[in-house]
Amino acid sequence: MRAVVQKVSRGQVNVDNKLVASIQRGLVVLLGVSPTDTGQDAQALAEKVANLRIFEDSAGKMNLSCLDVNGEVLVVSQFTLYADTRRGRRPSFTGAAKPDLAEPLCARFVESLYAMGLSVKTGIFGAHMLVDIRNEGPVTILLEQPEPEHPSWNF
Repeated sequence: MRAVVQKVSRGQVNVDNKLVASIQRGLVVLLGVSPTDTGQDAQALAEKVANLRIFEDSAGKMNLSCLDVNGEVLVVSQFTLYADTRRGRRPSFTGAAKPDLAEPLCARFVESLYAMGLSVKTGIFGAHMLVDIRNEGPVTILLEQPEPEHPSWNF
């Protein structure tokens, strides 16, 4: 699984010009699923996201997690995180899981965040969404579970 985690002052998702979810201070998580991902991967990634220390403490250091600051989480499924652009200019998405696997794993990720006590909202799986993100900092973290031996996201 891959996640783009952004610390936000607010985030929201609209589908067909209707607001379906919104949060205030917290995290927007863009979540991608690969065909080899498991429920254990979803739970482990959720634990990493919930405990990621990217919020400032009283000294201004990034020392606090979303759990610590009682933040909210907005999870948006995004198969395009598995785009392969190595050949040509049109991305291939063969590295993304099919919806019948991806949807339950996204749900497992969300359920794991709920189980840790976070307030979690979601977009609509498979819908064309308009996502509004007010990134704070900006702070954007890329996570992958399981962690690859040779990270492919090194810049």
